[in-house]
Amino acid sequence: MNSGQAGMVPHDGRVVVVGGGLAGARVCSALRRKGLTGPIDVVAAETHLPYDRPPLSKDVLLGTRDATPLPFDVEKLDVTFHPGRRATGVSPEAHVLHTDAGDMAYDGLVIATGAGPVRLPGTGEQLTLRTIEDALAVRARLVPGSRVVIVGASWIGAEVATAALARGCRVTCVEYDETPLARTLGDQVARHLRPWWSDVDLRCRLAVQEVSDEGVVLADGQVLPADLVVVGIGVKPVIGWLDGSGIATGRGILTDERCRTGAPGVIAVGDVAERWSPRAGAHLLIEHWDDAGAAATTAAAALLQGDDAPAYDAVPYFWSDQFGHKVQYVGRHSADDDVAVTTDDDGNLATAEWRSADGSRTAWLGVDRPKEVVKARVSIGQPALAPTTS
Repeated sequence: MNSGQAGMVPHDGRVVVVGGGLAGARVCSALRRKGLTGPIDVVAAETHLPYDRPPLSKDVLLGTRDATPLPFDVEKLDVTFHPGRRATGVSPEAHVLHTDAGDMAYDGLVIATGAGPVRLPGTGEQLTLRTIEDALAVRARLVPGSRVVIVGASWIGAEVATAALARGCRVTCVEYDETPLARTLGDQVARHLRPWWSDVDLRCRLAVQEVSDEGVVLADGQVLPADLVVVGIGVKPVIGWLDGSGIATGRGILTDERCRTGAPGVIAVGDVAERWSPRAGAHLLIEHWDDAGAAATTAAAALLQGDDAPAYDAVPYFWSDQFGHKVQYVGRHSADDDVAVTTDDDGNLATAEWRSADGSRTAWLGVDRPKEVVKARVSIGQPALAPTTS
């Protein structure tokens, strides 16, 4: 896939950015650094200036922060910000973005609409954790003695459980798989994390039918009463508004390794982008903060430089703070990779390392080992030199 030199934007051209999150904000900054003098318009469905999302499930839920703004000075960047405005479609041939407040012509279009949370059936109240309003709404309900039912023992589910326990709530978590994060990390690694859930009424291998006014209704009809239901079962890229545009999509918007779509002058970046990875030989939907921010520089360069822009194919990285531990993961492993687990002197998980059939290191996970992350990230793809030790 290659939008080619015809997709380049002149330095005095107009760029429209759809999405007011980290990726969109970083692209704006990168465009100015790279010499764009033309107007930049940011169309944002939310009413806030760009803010940081990872602290929502950490600092905001715990009450140590009420806001998480990103550095984004609209005057310094000479950006026109359009809060509360939604994109409804795009006509790539005409270079026109359609919105609920009228059409906008562009020379370059940046799609950074992110992802939205998956919700469960039912008429009962269920909260998710994606926006600052979500985080403040959940926090307001985390009061001592409150019955909190979390659906999904995911990364976000673990972080919500951590905050709920700290605020004195009674926490139940329903998980479809046998062990939290087993689908993500594999059972050999995930079983080492299960003891962390000891203060949670963790119920695994259960399916949820719906959320009712009484609480969470399981597939067998049992109802788990709840004062608060938080759903953390995944997200989906926000791409429905692109129907009929001709822009190719899979799970997300398909791009090349320079964040370019098949439409001239249109790039996609952040959680909405399913970017081609030469390393993996596949399109990847990364959906992590680190990737959204770092890919923005390449995306901006691709708009202004076309084929001369550097490709982006960094090793994925994400982290989670849960139950008093920092979990960090780099790389991307497959179910067929071999995994070696090391533990500390007390038998607690220290690291996990995945290797492919040829012995190359594909991924690494560390618990409370922030100083080892950079070295581990550099090592991804390198063959084994010696057995891993703790």
